[in-house]
Amino acid sequence: MTLLPEERWAKLWRAIGAAGDPLTWHEHLVASYAEPHRSYHNQRHLAECLHWLDAAPQVGERSVAVELAIWFHDAVYDPRAADNEERSANLAAQCLTVAGISDDVVGSVRKLVMVTKHHEIGKEDHAAALIVDIDLCILGQPASRYSEYEEQVRQEYSWVPKLLFRKKRAEILKQFLARDRIYATDWFQQQFEAQARQNLEAAIKQLRRWFG
Repeated sequence: MTLLPEERWAKLWRAIGAAGDPLTWHEHLVASYAEPHRSYHNQRHLAECLHWLDAAPQVGERSVAVELAIWFHDAVYDPRAADNEERSANLAAQCLTVAGISDDVVGSVRKLVMVTKHHEIGKEDHAAALIVDIDLCILGQPASRYSEYEEQVRQEYSWVPKLLFRKKRAEILKQFLARDRIYATDWFQQQFEAQARQNLEAAIKQLRRWFG
């Protein structure tokens, strides 16, 4: 059973005035997020992102572009590739262009998908900051869910030798921990910053224990 209801996608499709049958693209996205190699970047991740979009007390920033970018941000996901975000952004542009959506909206969605590549954005671009915070929300979840997330990431990179994976993973997590604040928007920072730092510190400690 999909975690991504048709009704939500169809409502978004109507909100942007898109032409054509919305269920065609819904089926495509559902199938993409259900690919067997996805242990974390799957339907559950997308459903959680949509949940946090709904939960955040935004004032005007919950634009259709943000929600569209969430739907598409991991539409293409190959853990061996370095251009997943580019390909996901291109897929979003293809979908919206064929549906007759304006170049301005297409450009906004493409940009928002691309900011999830490095998760580096300042507070000045609130829409971009919002989607990055939503994508990073997993870092601030309860320890049991965070531990599950780390296991799922490892499964997606099972082809990487253990020692190399642990070193590279620790480096990535340290980069997040070194930030002045992990979450750019105030609400996400207040809700998840402390727990995220606890999770990251524990994960880095565990990884260091494994590779010395």
